[in-house]
Amino acid sequence: MALTKNERRLRIKNRIRKVVSGTETRPRLAVYRSNKEIYAQIVDDVTGKTISAASSRDKGVSTAKATKSEVAKLVGKSLAEKALKAGIETISFDRGGYLYHGRVKSLAEGAREAGLKF
Repeated sequence: MALTKNERRLRIKNRIRKVVSGTETRPRLAVYRSNKEIYAQIVDDVTGKTISAASSRDKGVSTAKATKSEVAKLVGKSLAEKALKAGIETISFDRGGYLYHGRVKSLAEGAREAGLKF
């Protein structure tokens, strides 16, 4: 029996998580994408704490009248600004089983433009 889209994504996500892990010096940027919104957070997997988070539901981003890709770029920029305030410059990118394309790519480009390195 064939896998559903979500089951396939979860398999890919588990495969990625075997390799990508966030440390204190290089935390993990985790992305979750739903049909309407996009969420991202920077996580230290050693201590199990979320350092900073941003989403398309935040006040500054949700009021913007833009396409979903443009909103994802704004989310990446706001997350990068929060991370830089927390003293984080380099991260490892966890695309969460999604293809590096479209909104996920826009979020990553926005974070890079705002100063994060990965």
